[in-house]
Amino acid sequence: MKMRMNQAIVSAFADEMRLDPSVMLMGEDIAGAGGPFKTSEGLLDEFGPMRVRDTPISEMGFTGAAVGASALGLRPVVEIMFMEFLGVALDQLVTEAAKFRYLSAGQVSCPLVIRASVGSGLGFGSQHSQTLENWVSSTPGLKVVTLSGPQSAYDLMRSAIQDPDPVIVLEPRVLYGERGEVETGDSRVKPLGQANVIQAGNEVTIVAMGQTVRTSIEATAQAGIDAEVIDLATLVPWDRATVFESVKKTGRLVVIEEAPESGGWGGGIVAAVASELFTSLKAPPIRITTPNVPVPYGKSLEVKFLPSADATAAILKEFLETNSAPAPWWISEGFVK
Repeated sequence: MKMRMNQAIVSAFADEMRLDPSVMLMGEDIAGAGGPFKTSEGLLDEFGPMRVRDTPISEMGFTGAAVGASALGLRPVVEIMFMEFLGVALDQLVTEAAKFRYLSAGQVSCPLVIRASVGSGLGFGSQHSQTLENWVSSTPGLKVVTLSGPQSAYDLMRSAIQDPDPVIVLEPRVLYGERGEVETGDSRVKPLGQANVIQAGNEVTIVAMGQTVRTSIEATAQAGIDAEVIDLATLVPWDRATVFESVKKTGRLVVIEEAPESGGWGGGIVAAVASELFTSLKAPPIRITTPNVPVPYGKSLEVKFLPSADATAAILKEFLETNSAPAPWWISEGFVK
């Protein structure tokens, strides 16, 4: 059936809560209000206030409570309204939850899901529009996934809830209203760490995540190139086998990120491909990123900030024609020398 992405998230929660009574939801305004982005709408009526719980405005407090609850046998799913708000609770996540299995010699697990809305495109400004994968992707013990549409949301959310370790689920809020066909059911639950080949091709491998998956599909159509588009889906651990197999076939790699050039998630993928597949490459691996500036509030600037389909298509065409790395727009257009 067709669902919006936020509806697919609700469906995933409902299926997991019916399957496992230890699954519970926590967060600000998620119960009676159905969530600020309607990602828990209707669940209070079915599962009650003990399992769908509104919390005070204290991310450190309710994240810490969820960490303790997960260590004692529950499976809490915590909503962080905006990814930036996780900053005040990072200690509970990276110092405690991520370390439980290691410090207990495997005796204590932490089956906890922390989910947060992320990303630009809706005019939320510099303090509410970042993706901030780098806050969590460099901490051993945490898994990190990013949703890219309705089917992705259903599959990854159910898989994250069933995972025995803490999982961070990043939800591009610009995609909450995107509609698509969604297959539901237990067959959709798969181990995390598997990328999805969205479009097969032979000229270049494009690795994307979140809303840049949609950008990649649109850009390759505009450019008229034979590109293989991979939705990475799980950033930690990322699917090396799928990416490497594709790059061996195409000989070229482009990573498209909604993240700054400095510290963006694609740097590790480019480094791994360059070091392990150097002799298979026809051109240097490149990254298409956002500039190293805060996300602008003004609509025209925000549109310019994010890799668009038009800009990405132009870069891809130049890359295939020259087999060299095009300069980012902020340099080619003279914004930075």
